[in-house]
Amino acid sequence: MTEEIKDVNAKIDEAEAAMKKYASKDTVISIGGYEFTPAKLMVAFTIVSSTLGGLYGCFEVYKDYQSMKKKIADYSAPDLSGFDKRLAVIEETIGKTNDYTRDIKNDLKGDIRRTETVTEQVERYVKDANRQSDSEMRDMRKGVREDLDKERAELQSMRQENAQLKKEIDRELVALKKEVDAKIQKAVDNPLANK
Repeated sequence: MTEEIKDVNAKIDEAEAAMKKYASKDTVISIGGYEFTPAKLMVAFTIVSSTLGGLYGCFEVYKDYQSMKKKIADYSAPDLSGFDKRLAVIEETIGKTNDYTRDIKNDLKGDIRRTETVTEQVERYVKDANRQSDSEMRDMRKGVREDLDKERAELQSMRQENAQLKKEIDRELVALKKEVDAKIQKAVDNPLANK
């Protein structure tokens, strides 16, 4: 392919060189009794080559058309009876699958409803148990507070009693001390009185 391109390029170069050699505004070429300028020859060459290219394209289209026409005339429809049988089996299988799927769907709906019912019962039980335990905890806290308050009151009362007892004992000790001191003083003051 590269060689063909080189050959075409070489021929184009030769044609351009010949055109330059003979080309001028006044050059006239005579072909078959007709006179042509290089510009007219180029236009004529372009028209002739376009016409020949168009005719060749038409020939190819016509040849393809004839070939297609023959293929269409020779066409015979394929035998699809085996395909129809397979389709029938597939449709039957799809029907069974749909029935099975419907049964599964209904069973799942029933299972979900039962699960929801059990879940609701468990939730109610848990809420009731929470309420009951909260109530018992409140009662227990209240009882503990009351017991603590009683204990505090008793402790306060015992502290007060102890404080009072201490004061009485201290008074009695002071009184006893005074009495003992008085007797000791009396004995010291009068040594003969105790003999």
